[in-house]
Amino acid sequence: QVQLVESGGGLVQAGGSLRLSCATSGRTFSVYNMGWFRQAPGKEREFVATISWSGGTTYYANSVKGRFTISRDNAKNTVYLQMNSLKPEDTAVYYCAADSRRQQPVISVASEDFGSWGQGTQVTVSS
Repeated sequence: QVQLVESGGGLVQAGGSLRLSCATSGRTFSVYNMGWFRQAPGKEREFVATISWSGGTTYYANSVKGRFTISRDNAKNTVYLQMNSLKPEDTAVYYCAADSRRQQPVISVASEDFGSWGQGTQVTVSS
C-alpha cells in the first residue's frame, strides 16, 4: 500500500506561483508513473500533468501547458508540480496520484489507471 501526502497549496494572486510537493511511502517510488489531477467546486476531477517512472517523459493538459512543470526526485520519493502564471481558473483541490502498474512505458492521463491518491491540497488563485 502506497501513501501519498501533498503539500504546498495556498492562496496566491493571479500571476503568482506555487510549488506543490507529493511525498510517497510504502512501495518503490521509482518504478511508477505519477500524475497530478485537480477538481474545482462543482466540476469533475481533471487531468493536469503526468510523468514517467524514469522522469524522461512528461505530458500536460492543454490548459496548463507552458505554465506548469511536473518533475520528480526518485531519491526523495517525491513528485513536484511547479505552477507559474496562475489564473483564477486554476483554483481547485490538487491531487497527487500513483499509477497502479510498474514501469509502464506509456504514461496515462486516465484517472482510472492511478490506483493510489493523496488527500489533496487546496490551491486558490485570486483575481
